[in-house]
Order: sequence, then structure tokens, then C-alpha cells
Amino acid sequence: MRLALDYESGQPLYVQIGGHFRDAILSDNLRPGVRLPAVRALAASLGVNRATVESAYAELVAEGLVASRQGSGFYVLAHAPGEPAAASRSGGWPAWQGRLRYGGYEAMSAYLPEVSRQTDWIALDGGACDPRLFPMDEFRRLLGQVMRRDGAAAVEYGEIGGYRPLRATLAQVLASQGVQTSADSILITAGSQQALSLVAALLLAPGQGVVAERPTYAGALDVFRARGLAIHTVGVDEDGMDVDELEQILERHRPGLIYTIPNFHNPTGACLDGQRRRRLISLAGRYDVPILEDDYVGDIRYEGRAQPTLKSLDPDGRVIYVGTFSKMLIPGLRVGFVVADGPVYDHLLRSKRCHDLATCNLIQRALRDYVSVGRYHAHLQRSCTVYRRRRDAMLAALERHMPAGASWVRPRGGLFVWVRLPEGMKASEVLPMACKEGVVFAPGGNFHLDPAEGEGCIRLNFASSSEEVIEEGIRRLGRAMGGE
Repeated sequence: MRLALDYESGQPLYVQIGGHFRDAILSDNLRPGVRLPAVRALAASLGVNRATVESAYAELVAEGLVASRQGSGFYVLAHAPGEPAAASRSGGWPAWQGRLRYGGYEAMSAYLPEVSRQTDWIALDGGACDPRLFPMDEFRRLLGQVMRRDGAAAVEYGEIGGYRPLRATLAQVLASQGVQTSADSILITAGSQQALSLVAALLLAPGQGVVAERPTYAGALDVFRARGLAIHTVGVDEDGMDVDELEQILERHRPGLIYTIPNFHNPTGACLDGQRRRRLISLAGRYDVPILEDDYVGDIRYEGRAQPTLKSLDPDGRVIYVGTFSKMLIPGLRVGFVVADGPVYDHLLRSKRCHDLATCNLIQRALRDYVSVGRYHAHLQRSCTVYRRRRDAMLAALERHMPAGASWVRPRGGLFVWVRLPEGMKASEVLPMACKEGVVFAPGGNFHLDPAEGEGCIRLNFASSSEEVIEEGIRRLGRAMGGE
């Protein structure tokens, strides 16, 4: 065990041992139920006598952090949430940590449900699809084929911009969506989150303005806050961004970027209609502001006619387009991409190199093979069929179990249902009750610059759970809200 004892400090060894485990427990690195090392084994590992370890464990027992089980050993107990591990340090944290810069971002305090430690809880709060639908065995075989075929080249860093055959394949896929581009304008990133961060860092200086929808993707707000940007929000209705309000913001604040999710908006599920798309492009040209188009699940459509991407309507390279494979396939792939033109692309490439040199080369090569032979399209079709059924199951369950006054809009694609709570009901108050019932959702405040503006809404993910689990989850949620 890597526990270094300082024999010169003058602090008793049993205190040092106990302090190590205390900090690990209070920081949740050792979770409730975890068994501590056996006394005899730990003493031998550290080169101390058994009495020293027993004294350390006795201190932890006295503090209520550990319990002894006859004949079994010592186990970590649940402790008060939020109790800082640093409390046991006599000198506190080093002074330099008080000089950290957070760029104006303050992490929102979240309710951390005890239910997360149960085995039967139902999570409707996620932001991705169901990874269980992904053909793991097939992809595992592809990885093996790539390593046999490409040898050491498959595990080298690879190109900063990304594996060129994958970029060329993406250019072909995007061409079918009306986006005319080439491999030389596509940058592979570690998911769309890195893409958002790279673009924001390139285009916007701290204090500069950015426009985002109200509500919007929480990860984008995190990026903008961390950059210390002035965030201006524009409303969203069933037809997407309110472009009339946008024009007022552009006129008044002259921001440096418009960030939008036009297809199956996160979290509301709205789609920007065709007329508004063209108006948005026109406004961006008039006010000379770039657009960051986040098309995170544009392919996951269940009904209705597909709208053109903003990038395909862009006459002069003003739109920077971001997409991802992480949502549709499995989150852990961490493969996204940016389509940008001219100097913007060149600068993003340099910035990418500063961040992580390159996205995983092996995964890119396997992903290229997966996409290029039609497997991705087949998986997309199968998944959309499953997700459509799950969406319908959630809508039906909401009708049965939600209390009077709750409302929602039927999404035509994507992953989420955005639910408006009955008048006077707050998401932050419902969440603890829902957790007690064994179900978790995403509170609307997570998606607003001012969390209080989202108190009347919640986001539910229907894609990541089976129809049976969705029914039970909504039933529990309805019970927590007084709907049953």
C-alpha cells in the first residue's frame, strides 16, 4: 500500500496512518462499505507493529468513520456530506491554493442524492443515449483488426487534426446533410465539450459577450463562465431561438459569438424552424458575428422533416459546426469534431495541440472503419426505432402519473422531454423527494444562467432506459410530486 510514513516529523505513526484513512474517507475516495486493509497485512506492508495499526483504526472507530465487524475487519461508514477532508490538517491548504483563478465561474451547489448508492434507483437525468445498444463485440473485433492491420501506427499519437481517413469519411457524411466541406476543414476533438472549449477560447477574450439560448446546455454555460465571458441569453419556444429577441441583443451588446443548438435543443427538445434559421444567418452577417452550431444529436429524428444545418446555409464561413459520436454511440468514445474554414481552422489546430496533442488514434481508426462500411447508419436506424418507442412510453407515462398542471411538448427527436411543473412547484424542492422515491431527474436550473429561472422545469432522458424502467421511474416521480 502506498502510504508513506514520516519518521522525522515527530507525529506518532498511528496518527499518520489514521490521518491518511480519515482524509480518504472524508473526500469520498473510500466510500461507505469499503473494507480497510487487514491489520496484520497493513502492519507488514508499512513495517510497523500491529498495535500501531490497531491504534489508528481505533481512532477512526471513535470518530464514527469506521466500524469493526467481528471476524471480518474494519469497514467505512457513511459520514456527513460536505465535511471537508482538509479539516483534519493542522495547517490547512497551502497558501498558493488561495490564489487560484476561476474565471468568474462558480460551481452550482447540487443536491447529491443518497439514493445514488442504492442499486434500484432510476436515473432519468443523463445526457446520453443507451450504451447497451452499442455493438460492443463488433467494435471490439474492429479494434483488433485495426491493430493487426496498422500495427504500431495505430497506437502512435497520430495527426493533431485527426486521422485523415476518418476526416474524409466525415466529409462524405456531412455532404449528405448539405454541408460541403473537406478533410482539411475538419478537426477531430475529444468530444464536443472540447470543441466548445477550443472555439470559445479562440474567439472570445475574458469579459467579451456571448449569446446562448435560455435555457441551454449546461456544459456550454460552464465553458463560458470559466472563460469569464459576459453571457447574454435569448429565449426559446417550440420553434427554437427567438430571433427577434436575438436582434435586440446583437444591437445592444455586440457580442463576439452566438452559440445555438438548432436541432432537438438541449434541454427543451425544440427545433429551429427554417425561416428562423435563415433569419439567424442574415443577422449574423449584418452584425458580423460568428455562429457556433452545436449539432449534438441532429441524426436522432423520429418524425417530421429535417431542416438544413446552419452550416449548409452559411454563405461566407461564418458558422462553426460541432458534432459528436459520443452521444449516439457510447459516451466513453470521446470523439467529436469541428468544421471550420480558413484561419479559424488553422488556429483551432494549434490550440488543439496545446490541449492534448491529439485525440486517441486507435479509437479514431476503428471508428472510421465502423462508419465507412455502413455500420454506423445501421446502428443509427436501429437505435432511433428503440428511442422512438421509449419516447412514446415516457409521454404515455407522464399522462398517467403527472399531477394536474404539469405540461410538456412532444419532441420530434433527440433524447429529452422538457417538463413544466405545476404552478408554484419548484424542481429543487421536488428533487430530494424524488430521490427518496428512488428516481433522479435534471433540474431546470442546471440549464439557466440564473438557476432560479429554471425552477419550474425539469429535464427527463428517455433514451437511456427501457420502457419498463421509464414507466416505473415516472410513476415514482409522480408519487414524489403528489400526482398519485
